[in-house]
Amino acid sequence: MTLNADEHELLRLIAQSPEPVAASDFFLTIHPANFERSADEEDPRRVAWQEKQFGLYKAMIDLHDGGLIRIVHPANGERPDLMEATEAGHAALNFGPRQAGPVGPATMSSDQPAWS
Repeated sequence: MTLNADEHELLRLIAQSPEPVAASDFFLTIHPANFERSADEEDPRRVAWQEKQFGLYKAMIDLHDGGLIRIVHPANGERPDLMEATEAGHAALNFGPRQAGPVGPATMSSDQPAWS
């Protein structure tokens, strides 16, 4: 599975958590609001930010569908789904920001960072 920047960052934050976590808790960390609370609903900055937030929901679903995160505690009406990274998710983080797959001399160059 090839990860985009949002998927990689969301997976990284979920994987770093010592306990299952709501993925949405990280949305404002990844894409903080860059407008005043009083900004109009049609303010281009607010609209762009909302689109990024929706993109993070899609990233969460794609990570789940790709087997990189799993729901440990389903939502119960008081809190959202709590998730954790799977072994495959942890492994994907070791291959760089946009690549998940086997690492070896043919797939990893010396200038490619090792993510942990």
